[in-house]
Amino acid sequence: MILISGPCVIESRDSLMRIAEGLTRYHDNKNIDFYFKASFDKANRTSLDSFRGPGVHEGLKMLEEVQKEFGFKLLTDVHEGWQIKEAAEVVDVLQIPAFLCRQTDLLVEAANSNCVVNIKKGQFMNPSDMEYSALKVLKTRGFDEATYENSQKAKLWLTERGSSFGYGNLVVDMRSLMIMREFAPVVFDATHAVQMPGGAGGKSTGKREFVTPLAKAAAAVGVDGFFFETHFDPSVALSDGDNMLTLEDLESTVSAIMKIQELF
Repeated sequence: MILISGPCVIESRDSLMRIAEGLTRYHDNKNIDFYFKASFDKANRTSLDSFRGPGVHEGLKMLEEVQKEFGFKLLTDVHEGWQIKEAAEVVDVLQIPAFLCRQTDLLVEAANSNCVVNIKKGQFMNPSDMEYSALKVLKTRGFDEATYENSQKAKLWLTERGSSFGYGNLVVDMRSLMIMREFAPVVFDATHAVQMPGGAGGKSTGKREFVTPLAKAAAAVGVDGFFFETHFDPSVALSDGDNMLTLEDLESTVSAIMKIQELF
């Protein structure tokens, strides 16, 4: 099982290392393919005044320190093509944010790296249309058809993070997991799926009480991995705190979904 977890954004070196230390149990679990996630820049925050992170150069230095200290594989977001070369020298997975999932130049530049490319499905996207985003990476890497097997070979993942449902709300159509899994391994982003974009007056909020139930449902449908943003204290997190899990809640949630996967 792929497991992606870590803070939404790099807040400081100390907080980053503290969260990373709390996630070592997953790296040590032979049944889990663990990736530590943190963003060096959150370029799509609701407000200009929102915290964005330390930036690409300083952020990647801190992620590299996490890798050296804990041996984790790393995942981070890229928003512009110029960031990819430097990021690819440090991380194992380049993540394409949901709002940018159709950006051809960004996808092609990511595909020209040696990293896994994880494309998050846009909140506005029909899941079947993610095949064309996938093909931008696949064709760049020498594959003409979007199939699950080709995407595995091409090191391509797709991530479900919910769909817009009116204003300031997201819902998860579990059918999308099956649809997208026809042409790529699928990760379920349970914490962003409960986000309420712009729902707190100039910033997003969320309903973390639904994270675990949705993750259990995705495990029953069948996915290749899970994405959980986590923090030692989500109440003080500088981004996405309302939909993050505590380290303790993450442990119980991962245990539950692994038991469900064993049934299938």
